[in-house]
Amino acid sequence: MTINDAMQLVENIMFDVVNSDVTILRDASRHILGAGGKRVRPRTLMLTYAAAGGKDSPYAAPVAAAVELVHTASVVHDDINDHGIVRRGRPSVNSIWGRTFALLTGDFLFTKVYELMAPYKDLNIALAEATVALVEGETLQASAVKENNFTREVYYQIIALKTAALFKAAASLGAQLADADEDVVTAMGQYGYNIGLAFQIIDDVLDLTADTTQLGKTAGIDLAQGRGYAAAYNGNNNPTNGVAVVDEDEQLADPMVTIKQKLLRGDAILEAKTNARQLAELAMPT
Repeated sequence: MTINDAMQLVENIMFDVVNSDVTILRDASRHILGAGGKRVRPRTLMLTYAAAGGKDSPYAAPVAAAVELVHTASVVHDDINDHGIVRRGRPSVNSIWGRTFALLTGDFLFTKVYELMAPYKDLNIALAEATVALVEGETLQASAVKENNFTREVYYQIIALKTAALFKAAASLGAQLADADEDVVTAMGQYGYNIGLAFQIIDDVLDLTADTTQLGKTAGIDLAQGRGYAAAYNGNNNPTNGVAVVDEDEQLADPMVTIKQKLLRGDAILEAKTNARQLAELAMPT
C-alpha cells in the first residue's frame, strides 16, 4: 500500500468517526476536516510505521486519524481564542457557527480521539501525554503574553509543548505500532520532536511574511497578540524591548504594517529560518 493509499484510509476514518445525529457537530466537524490541511502529523505516523517495518496500514490508520483529530480540535479552539475567521482556506468554524458551537465542536473532536484509541491500550499513554503538553503549551503562551514575558527561551518552551510533543508522539507511535525496538522508537520520537520545532518556527515566520490567502488561515494573529518567533526575538531578550516600538514619524501608519516593517528590517526572520534549517538537519539520520 502506498503512502497516499494509507492517508486516504486515515481520511476515511476521520470522516466516519465524526458522524453524529446532532447535525451541527457533524457538519462543523466535516467542514473543518473537508478543508484539508497538510496532514503532516498523521503522515509522519504512517511513514514512521512503514519505516519501522509495519505493513498493516489499516491497523495503524486509526491512530494516525486520532493524532490529526487532536490537532484539528486544537485549531478549532485556537480560532475561538484568536478570533480567527479563516482556517485552511475556508471560513473557520467559529465564523460560521459562532463561539459556543465552535467550542463544542472542538470538544467533540477531542472526545472522538478516545473512541479511536480505545483498542490500542497502552499506546493511549503517549498520545495522552502529547495532548496534555499541547494544552500546557497553549496555556503557557497565553500566560506569557498576558505577563509580557514572551522571550525566546519561553517561546521554545511553548513550541516544544504545543507542537513538537504531538509530532514526537506521532513518530514514536508509528514505530510502536510496528513493534519496533525501543531504540528505534526513541530515535523516531526524537526525529518527530525536531521536525515539530522546525515546523512551528516556519509557521510563525509565515504568519509574519505571508498573507491570509497564502496561509489558508487568518494572517498576523500571532504577531498582533505579541507571540510567535519574531515577537519573542524582539521581546525581552532584545534591546528594543518589544515589537510594538515605533518611531515618531511612523505613528500614523497602520500599527500592524509598522511592526512587520520593523521585524523584517531586523534579524528575526533570518535567524528563525536558520534555526529551523538546523533542526531539520538534526532530525535527519547521520
